[in-house]
Amino acid sequence: MARSSRLIVPNRPHHIYQQGNNRQKIFVDDEDYALFMDWLKEASRQYRVDIHAYSLLESRVHLLVTPADETGMARMMQWIGRHYVPCFNKKYGRSGTLWEGRFRTSLVEEGEWIMRCSWFIEMQPVACGLANRPDDYLWSSYRHHAGIQPSPLIRDHAVYWNLGNTPFAREMAYKGFFGHSDTRENAEMEKMLLKGWPLGSKAFLKQLEASTHRQFRMGKKGRPPKKEK
Repeated sequence: MARSSRLIVPNRPHHIYQQGNNRQKIFVDDEDYALFMDWLKEASRQYRVDIHAYSLLESRVHLLVTPADETGMARMMQWIGRHYVPCFNKKYGRSGTLWEGRFRTSLVEEGEWIMRCSWFIEMQPVACGLANRPDDYLWSSYRHHAGIQPSPLIRDHAVYWNLGNTPFAREMAYKGFFGHSDTRENAEMEKMLLKGWPLGSKAFLKQLEASTHRQFRMGKKGRPPKKEK
C-alpha cells in the first residue's frame, strides 16, 4: 500500500516527530546533542524553516516549526540525516540507518494550539523521566521561553510574542501556562501527534477533512450499524 503524502501548508506551524530505529538511542552524550543542534540550526536557515520549540530526547526528536514552502521541512530533515548519521555511526562503530522510517509531521492550528504543542514538546523530558522539571533539561527550548538561557536556534512564533509586551511578561505568562495540565487532553494530543494527524479543535479538523478528503479523527470501534430496510 502506498504511503499517504504528508499534509504540509507553507507558513503554518507543524509538529515534527522522528525516532531512532527500534527506539534505539540517537543521542548518547552531550557532544551528540550539541552536534545535532548545530546541524539543525544550519539546515533550518538553509531551507527556511523557523524553529519555535524543540526537545531532543535519547531516542527521539520533537520540533515545532513553520516552513516557508512545501519542501523545506523534508529537505531540512534529510540534510540533517546526511550529516549527523555518518558522524554518529563513525563515533560508535555502527553502520546502517539510525532513523525508524520517515519523520512524521502534524499541521498545528493557530492560536492556543501552538502553545499547547510547545508545552507538550518541552514537557517530554519530564514525561520520559529525564528531568524532574522542564527547566532542569538542557536540550529543549523551555529554558529559552522561560528566560533562563536564550537559544540562537529559536525564532519565536507571533503567538508567543503576544503573551506580553515585555520579555519578562512573556516569560512569566509562558511559565504560568505550564502550571495547568489536563491529563486526558494531553494523552489525546500525544496520540494525534505520534500518528502524524493535525492538531487542533474539532472545527479545525472537520474543516481539514472536508478540504483534503482525509479522516483525522478516530471513528467508533466495531462494525457500522446496519441500515434498516
